Amino acid sequence: MNITFRWYGQGNDTVTLDHVKQIPGVKGIVWALHHKQPGEVWGEEEIKAEVEYIQSHGFHAEVVESVNVHEAIKLGNEERGQYIENYQQTIRNLSEFGVKVICYNFMPIFDWTRTDMFRPLEDGSTALFFEKAKVESLEPQELIRMVAEASDMTLPGWEPEKMIRIQELFEACKTVDEEQLWANLTFFLEEILPVAEAHGIQMAIHPDDPPWSIFGLPRIMTGAKSYEKLRAISDSPANCITMCTGSMGANPANDMAEIAKHYAGIAPFAHIRNVKIYDNGDFVETSHLTKDGSINIQGVVEELHNQGYKGYVRPDHGRHIWGEQCRPGYGMYDRALGIMYLNGLWDAYASLVKKEAEV
Repeated sequence: MNITFRWYGQGNDTVTLDHVKQIPGVKGIVWALHHKQPGEVWGEEEIKAEVEYIQSHGFHAEVVESVNVHEAIKLGNEERGQYIENYQQTIRNLSEFGVKVICYNFMPIFDWTRTDMFRPLEDGSTALFFEKAKVESLEPQELIRMVAEASDMTLPGWEPEKMIRIQELFEACKTVDEEQLWANLTFFLEEILPVAEAHGIQMAIHPDDPPWSIFGLPRIMTGAKSYEKLRAISDSPANCITMCTGSMGANPANDMAEIAKHYAGIAPFAHIRNVKIYDNGDFVETSHLTKDGSINIQGVVEELHNQGYKGYVRPDHGRHIWGEQCRPGYGMYDRALGIMYLNGLWDAYASLVKKEAEV
């Protein structure tokens, strides 16, 4: 298990790499060039500068999250060819500086959805919250306004440049159902996987967040059947998944320990976090501790340990605790606690296996 920490870059994050160095067990930084717009080529000099800065603090920079996919590719329109060529070149450029995994998603318009960025919890902390009835009653523009007012920091997937085109994008999406979105993903993968494989990079698709349709938009990465369909497109070693317990696990039908058991082998990257799911379909993010949420985090880590998992793992969204002022979901304190919990589980399973071997 290769523990990593997501970081948004100098001047774009309340957490510094000097702070991250003080969290035991962190080996790498999950990064991106967050100023780049979807569809732009990531230049070699920009990549070099970011990687060298990360490495200067003693971390590897082998995982990028995310190289965002341009909407033209998801929509499958006539502009996609140039954006796919740009994506291929970005893959080549990243490979020159040791990147081994690229996390991406294929959700039209919204990369993730929450209705409250700072929902108060019983312990006095706050966390990201999804209220199903509110999403079903809101217009997309209202949700965009709520998200924009929640933080003055950039929120991936909610870039202002994209949000001002919201009506245009929704109109374009009327022609794209789940079947067509799968076809567009297939076309994209057929174009990029040979490049990724040739350059030693694994493309790890992230599940939809939440894993069901919102505002009538198609969602296709929603459960185990999605992974089967993904691998049916190509069995290339570059065609992989990001196993996110919190995103896919927001649907209680998805047993994340079982999914880890069957699909960890094609998951070079894992996001491990917990959510508490309510009977009405709402969910709130909690501490990583198994008992605090609805997801069997303990079982997920056990499955990874049983398989000798050597992939990259990061704690995912954390609560906002101890008065920390930070990007929604991405403070340091609760994610650091999450790392210690994951490492504790891993060490406990290792100790148990050792004792059993000695008997």
